[in-house]
Parts: sequence; C-alpha cells; structure tokens
Amino acid sequence: MQRITFGTSGWRGVMCEDFIFDNVKVVTQAIADNVRASGEADKGLIVGYDSRFMGESFAREAARVLTGAGITTFLCVRDTPTPVIAFEILRRGTAGAINFTASHNPPEYNGIKFSPSSGGPALPETTNDIERRANEMVGQVCYKECPLDEAAKSGLLVEIDPMQAYLSDLEQKVDFAAIAKLGTLAVNPLYGTARGYLAEPLKAHGVQVVQMNANRDPYFGGFPPEPSEKYIQDFIKLVRLDPEIRLGIATDGDADRFGIIDEDGGFIEPNYIIALLLDYLVRVKGMTGGVGRSVATSHLIDAVAKLHGVEVFETPVGFKYIGELISQNKIIIGGEESAGLTIKGHVPEKDGILACLLVAEMVAHEGKPVKELLERLYSQVGRYLTKRVNLTLSPELESVFPERIAATPSGFAGVAVKERITVDGNKFILEDGSWLLFRKSGTEPVVRLYCEASSEERLQALVQAGREFIVGKE
Repeated sequence: MQRITFGTSGWRGVMCEDFIFDNVKVVTQAIADNVRASGEADKGLIVGYDSRFMGESFAREAARVLTGAGITTFLCVRDTPTPVIAFEILRRGTAGAINFTASHNPPEYNGIKFSPSSGGPALPETTNDIERRANEMVGQVCYKECPLDEAAKSGLLVEIDPMQAYLSDLEQKVDFAAIAKLGTLAVNPLYGTARGYLAEPLKAHGVQVVQMNANRDPYFGGFPPEPSEKYIQDFIKLVRLDPEIRLGIATDGDADRFGIIDEDGGFIEPNYIIALLLDYLVRVKGMTGGVGRSVATSHLIDAVAKLHGVEVFETPVGFKYIGELISQNKIIIGGEESAGLTIKGHVPEKDGILACLLVAEMVAHEGKPVKELLERLYSQVGRYLTKRVNLTLSPELESVFPERIAATPSGFAGVAVKERITVDGNKFILEDGSWLLFRKSGTEPVVRLYCEASSEERLQALVQAGREFIVGKE
C-alpha cells in the first residue's frame, strides 16, 4: 500500500487509488491523536470540504471518527472555502480543522489539509507527526466510529455554516462603497467553494456583476480548478468582449488562490498583484509593518518595500511560513507567486476571496486599469518581469542533478553570479539584479525554474541559460 505523505498543503491522492475511506479514517485518527497529545482536544475540531466528488461523504466519515474519539466536531453544512475555515478556527477558538480539499489540483484528486489552532497551514513538525502516526496504522482498524445521530444528541456533533460570520468580517477590511463606483465586475468561482462569497456581497452593495461557472461541478468544466491564464480562457474571452466589464476576478477550487483579468482581457501575473497591493495598502490605507514573500516570488515586492521603507522577509515556499509572519503581526501583506496572499489582521492562510476584493477596491480607488497601475509602479521602482518553467529530467539527468546544482556557476547569460541563496532550492542573484531559482520537485523528476529580469529579452536569455545549466543544449 502506498505510503501516506503530507506535502506543503497536506496529504493529496487520487480518489479510488490511495485516497480511499480506509485511509481517510486512519489519517483522521492520526490527527485526533496529534491534537490529543497537544492538549487541545477539548477545544474541538472543524471539518470542512470543497466542491469535489464525495466531499460531504469524506467529511461525515471524518466526523464519525473524531466523535468516536470523543472530540467535539463542527461539521460544515456545505462546501466551504479554505480561508473561511481558517477564519472559523480563530473565531471559535478550536484546536484546528480538517479540510477535505485538493485545492487547484485536477478533479480526480482529493486531499486532507490539517490546520492547527493558529488558523494557518500546519508546520512540518505537526504534519510529520501526523504522517508518522497514520503510516503506523495503515491497514488496521485503529479507530472507533460514532453514529452521527448519536453524536449530535450528545453534543459532540454541531453543524455549522461559517459564511455570514466571515462575510461580516470582510465588511471591516474591504471598501465595498468604493467598489460600487467601479462599474461592472466579472466573477468566476470556477465551480468551487467561492460560490456565494464573491458575487452576492458585491451585489448587496450595488455592484453590477457578470458571473460565470457559478454552479457546483466536480469536474470543474473539464480543467483543473486553477485561475491561471491557461485554464480560464472562457473567462478571459468574456472580459475582453464585454466593454462594460472593468475587472475580472476569479478563485480556485477552494478559494485560497486568485486570478485577475484586466479590463482589456489581459491576465495579470500574481507576482505583480502582490506588489501592487503592498503599495496600495501602505500608500492609501496607511498600513504599517513588513512584507513577506517566498523565495520564488518577485523582487518587485522588494523594490516597492524599499520605496516605502518596509522590511522584507524571505521565506521557503509554502504558505505556512507566510502564515507564521501574519500570526506574529510582523507583516502588512504576505504572498507567493502561485497566487496566494493574505494581509495583516486577517487569517494566516491564503485567501483568494479577500485578494480579489482588495484588487477591485484598489482599481476603483485609483481609477485606472491594473496595467496602468503597474506601469506607474514601474516608473517609480523599475521594471520586473518573471517567468516559471518546468524542466523534465531523464533518469540520467536526475542522477547527476545533485552534483550539478552543488556547483555555483560563474554566471548566466553573460552576467556574473553575485550571491547564492539556499532558503529553498538554489537561487542565484546576478550582478544586474536579475535572478534564477532551481527547485527540485519532491514527487516527480521535474526541476522548477523561476527567472526574473528587467526586460523580456533578458528574461528569455535567463530561461534559456537556466535550461541549459540543468538539461544541456538541445
């Protein structure tokens, strides 16, 4: 039987292969044992799920195991966004939450994400303990299940819908009155959990909304539920062809990631959104503190931080590290190039709903499209262009990769290496300020190459040099 392994966002697997009820029960019991060992079991656990196949069934099975272990369980009555579950952890003061989600992965996947009492993603010491406990129990019946009707009668099971509490909190963090003056917004929840969390509050404040993909579809329209340019071409076309639409906002399957479409139908890279929002939150909303970004995220953020005298915290990839900075109240905003961000005073978890609404507020307040705002920012701090590519390794290349990456080259594309950073992977800062990052996948023979430069020509040269460094000349 395949080993249960927790990655940066929990345990994920293909349904009917390794993601099966027996394994779900084992992992749930392992989480129950971890929480009991932490001394927080009496606070209870939230159980939620996204809009995938069998989400309700997996969640109810987890509730049977948790209540069988004597742990009060707050079971969500409908598919619920990841950031909303994080918010509810903090609001109720629970020991954490079990969330059945595979986020932006293809529809055949499901997963279990555990968030502790902090509300953010679990840190490695927690997930390692859960992983160890689960693998010791795989193939055994090491849990007790309580019928849910009995659990409800005894008070161990409480059904909840955290939507209104979360939306009420957003009223304090988003200027809906400004957004109402923007004009028509296009909204795309990608068949996922953000249904009702974006369009309805906007409409309630008088915003004109055009919505698509707002029904639950476990197939996600035939694509991974990821709001990247590749998978939302229907949405991009909608915005491009409707002259009334001022902005397009989209979320992924569990609403922790965002996708932004400018009024001309142009897709805006998440890297740039984080930098723009940092500038907006400091300059317009007067927020103070540092900024957190992963090692793979654009240095445009650093340039904006320097402009405003803001400290930069560079973290490994994985939002749990950004979440820690939020929990410690060290940063105004934290984000990753993979379209995740949150802000000071909010949950220590990626929130695609909040991200979309803040971008709408920014565009409305500034009275300019996103691209114009970005060009204005470039005029102040310089131009930063980013690109990520996946390099597939042959068995021969994979065997020599550790040796190859261990040696620091003198330079890339004719520019000398100034600094090497090993926070997560191997990042080479060049003399002209451009950089490359190589990160080896832990699950497949792939090296992820991230590059950033000040021009498109220079960026393409870096990508080619990085490719040749790893796989050689074609």
